[in-house]
Amino acid sequence: MNFLKDRGLKKYTVIANDQIAPGVYLLKYNRDFSFVPGQVVAIALHSSDNPRMYSIASGMQDEHIRILYDVRPKGELTPPLSQAKPGDTIFASGPSGNFFGTAGPSTWIASGTGIAPFISMWRSGLRKDKILIHGGRFLHSFYFENEFKNELGDNFVRCCSQEKAEGIYHGRLTKWLLEQENLPPDRKYYLCGSAEMVVDTRDILIEKNIPYENILAEIYF
Repeated sequence: MNFLKDRGLKKYTVIANDQIAPGVYLLKYNRDFSFVPGQVVAIALHSSDNPRMYSIASGMQDEHIRILYDVRPKGELTPPLSQAKPGDTIFASGPSGNFFGTAGPSTWIASGTGIAPFISMWRSGLRKDKILIHGGRFLHSFYFENEFKNELGDNFVRCCSQEKAEGIYHGRLTKWLLEQENLPPDRKYYLCGSAEMVVDTRDILIEKNIPYENILAEIYF
């Protein structure tokens, strides 16, 4: 059976593919569908490739679909994808997944490019009573920070494990969480990052009496 047809993949035109940090790119392509913030799409360069899933990093009202990705040197997709130019063709699916943001009180916890679904929620208007905790190795790892910091203020916590700077917590986000004495149990906690980060963070939250049903996770590979 034709995989692309089965999964609903179709051709799209690259609008931009900009490097926004060392080894990290923001792909933009034309949009012809609606989505819910937090959903993902499958991306491939050729019709014969196995696509990879990426969170949409656009707001619901944005004109284009944006995909945040980092280049994995041994990966099949991201090294050639980073060479794509405006006007090139990619293949992408429609949206799927149920990692949906809500209007209620929420704490968003992301590592690296796991910030993508949260910028989608933010740009879609889900801003009231939100806390964002973003972990990265370097100071350039806090993608979209200018869109968050002015409005969130102290509710935007950046945790940097390899570099130091004023206003930035030095250490992993899991270390920051372990140091918190009173995490509110009556709000949703959204986790997006590597499997290790998600498992470790979920364990910490449960140990700090956050109800399991209030923890929602999305793992990237």
